[in-house]
Amino acid sequence: MSEEDRELEKLKEKRLAEMQKNISYKQKQDEFLASQKKKQENMPKPRDILVNQLGYRGLEVLENAERQFPNETKIVVEKLAELISLGEINEEIDGGKLLLLFRTVGLNIHLETKINVEQDGKFISLSDKLSSKFSSSGESTNQE
Repeated sequence: MSEEDRELEKLKEKRLAEMQKNISYKQKQDEFLASQKKKQENMPKPRDILVNQLGYRGLEVLENAERQFPNETKIVVEKLAELISLGEINEEIDGGKLLLLFRTVGLNIHLETKINVEQDGKFISLSDKLSSKFSSSGESTNQE
């Protein structure tokens, strides 16, 4: 073999070693990223942590907040989940407390309000009761 051939072989071997090193580094990096992804999948999401801690009408308030202020609500949910995970918050969070929290941080969440009254053993909305009362009193004035 000539001097040039030996030099060329050395360069090929060197390049091959570099390529193998790069491939093994890439495989290790891929394995690490896959293990990180598995860890994240196994960890409960912040929203799930919060939902498990919510009480009466808490989920309703949370869903309204997510519809009206999605970005801001996500931040609040993440912080609440962190506090719950750390054990700083260990009591049930009902809808009133959650609504108060959102309003305290400047998010004026609007909720649909219904007032039900009992009539003949059934609950009907106050607006239905008033509308039926006015329509029946209107009919009696028309007949007179």
